[in-house]
Amino acid sequence: MKTETASSTEPKVVVRAYYMISGLYSLSASLIWGVNTLFLLNAGLNIFEVFIANAVFTGSMALFEIPTGVLADSRGRRHSFLLSVVVLMVGTLGYVGTAAAGGGLLMFSLMGVVLGLGYTFYSGAVEAWLVDALAATGYVGEKDRVFARGSMVWSAAMLVGTIGGGLLGTLDLALPFVVRAGLLVGVFVVAWFTMHDLGFEPRAVSTSELPAEMRRIARSSVQYGWRKRSVRLLIGASAFHSLFMAWGFWAWQPYFLDLLGRNAPWITGVIAALIALSTIAGNSLVEFATRVCGKRTTLMLWASIVLSVAVIGVGLANSFWAAVGLYLLSMGAAGVYGPVRQAYLHQVIPSEQRATVISFDSLVGSGSSTVGQTGLGYLARAQSIEFGYVFGGLTTVLALPVVWLLRSMNEDADRIVGAAGKQGPCAPAGLPEVTTVDPAARTA
Repeated sequence: MKTETASSTEPKVVVRAYYMISGLYSLSASLIWGVNTLFLLNAGLNIFEVFIANAVFTGSMALFEIPTGVLADSRGRRHSFLLSVVVLMVGTLGYVGTAAAGGGLLMFSLMGVVLGLGYTFYSGAVEAWLVDALAATGYVGEKDRVFARGSMVWSAAMLVGTIGGGLLGTLDLALPFVVRAGLLVGVFVVAWFTMHDLGFEPRAVSTSELPAEMRRIARSSVQYGWRKRSVRLLIGASAFHSLFMAWGFWAWQPYFLDLLGRNAPWITGVIAALIALSTIAGNSLVEFATRVCGKRTTLMLWASIVLSVAVIGVGLANSFWAAVGLYLLSMGAAGVYGPVRQAYLHQVIPSEQRATVISFDSLVGSGSSTVGQTGLGYLARAQSIEFGYVFGGLTTVLALPVVWLLRSMNEDADRIVGAAGKQGPCAPAGLPEVTTVDPAARTA
């Protein structure tokens, strides 16, 4: 097979491959998202044990983020992604086998570790591959829109996957897991032929050299990650969001069905599809907003405010339709926040450490999510799920002052090139211009 080079590949080919890989990966992954909590409950776990199993999954992601990021930054992002697909397939079938064998919390937690490892091979690698490949092929333009459209493709595939998973779940709750494993085979084949490391030269690292390589790249990730103030603030703000987001996604399944007074898996599939649509709507706003708003932090602040208010409202709502509507609004806000944050982060980290820094970012997010799922899961059992939404929503409010501090740095990465002005119509909405700081202090 002939290996593609940067000189023989156009940016649109890279972007098209990114959309295809993201869509297929999302389609396969999302088949179980609308029924996962119901599957675990049906397998004999109680609601607290469900959140413990999910917390183990996200905790394992935190554990494996740096090692898998090192692999992506040494042996290549393509290599890392292909490993992700294989490991996810094994973990998915392991879930089905555990349920069939009557396995309890321990066995589901072990399979969660396998799934967590699979996802960490994915996190950071595909984003790093895209950014480097675009640079190598001469892409000109803001990456916010590429990320936003990629997120729209992801969400559209999630729309199909969650509806399909819900319908399959009405026949057998294990069926979405089996179909997911089959689709992952297709994802592997597509990635094998379309994903090539452009703008990045993989390095052969022996097993004996791997520990030293991990230490070297980990030090670099700390230098360009945690020690760089803007990156630290971006990671910190998302950590507060992560305390709630994963728990909130898994908790709505039994909560909304309880509000509705019906136990129908297809309804959770439809709601998960609506979540995908609301995320697409948020993503679609990014392209318009980046044309009229001069700062990324402006968009991040407003999106964070809407997210927090809506999540608290979900817990306070006393009807199915109000709770669902508010949760969809919060997901739309997350759809705006995510791509803008991605573009900011990628603009302030160097290529060589890109995958590792993104993995470090995911590590912090996974660790925060583990704490959130355990803590909010306990509150859901001790108090109620709606109380968990109110408390979780209040934790997301803590991200606002962090984003404001990032805004006060006035970094070049915060400015959106080609916007209608430095602030456009955003400033009159109540967000004043900040004072420019000394460039030397931007990385303090």
